Amino acid sequence: MAEATNISETNKNFKEAVCIDAGRVFDSCCDRDCLEDLRVYFNGEGQDILQNAASVRIKSAEVIDVLIDVEPVNFNRGFYSCDLTFFFVVGVEVFTNPHSCPIEIKGISIFNKKVILYGSCGNVRTFSNLNYEDPVDNCGSRSLNSPKCVVQAVDPIALSSRLGDYRESFDNVGMIPAGVIRYIGGPIVTDLPDGSPVVYVTLGLFTIVQLIRNVQMLVPVYDFCIPEKQCDNTADQPCDIFRKIKFPTGDFFPGDCKPEDKDWGCGCGR
Repeated sequence: MAEATNISETNKNFKEAVCIDAGRVFDSCCDRDCLEDLRVYFNGEGQDILQNAASVRIKSAEVIDVLIDVEPVNFNRGFYSCDLTFFFVVGVEVFTNPHSCPIEIKGISIFNKKVILYGSCGNVRTFSNLNYEDPVDNCGSRSLNSPKCVVQAVDPIALSSRLGDYRESFDNVGMIPAGVIRYIGGPIVTDLPDGSPVVYVTLGLFTIVQLIRNVQMLVPVYDFCIPEKQCDNTADQPCDIFRKIKFPTGDFFPGDCKPEDKDWGCGCGR
């Protein structure tokens, strides 16, 4: 009975129904990928350090960028193929001899993944004055009919690394964005002689991929979102700010942080 009363009180505050334009997730999937023996590409300075390496140890890995290409699947109407290219910045510690201090260098690894998801069928062409693309066409910008693909990824788990010998092969590194190249301090080295030392790493990657379209929905409105909290005064002295921070009891007395037993094996490979 109490629950019915709460619903009645909520409906009492209902003011009007409004139409909003929002992104609807038509399909999504989660996946875990164990990326074995990914080649790590270094700039000239990093490759010179690697020439004298006796062993290597992976220290860190992070997702720095993802290139996304969405194309309709011709044989299955409403489905789309999402081609994903992940770029990782990998930190590696290089040991030149067993008793030396390690030298940390950073390089780039690349991983390609394809996902097929349902994105619904859209036949309209949308024009807008926003996101203007063609300066010659003064009629505005037209959006493509494909849904938007959104990729969420946590930084990968660094599992292992090893040294190997380079063997001549085709390396498609021309697709690496300039911003990623700048992140490691210079262009990567690709013209290596056979037998040169190279680094291979194994990473564990968790991802969620979504296909989203903008749709018009009718939603109830209860009131405007008026902020109830005042902004903090940033002119306080450092010690005054420090006194406002809650004491980190959990850091001194850690509790049970074991994750819930969830099944993450839904997979994106349809």
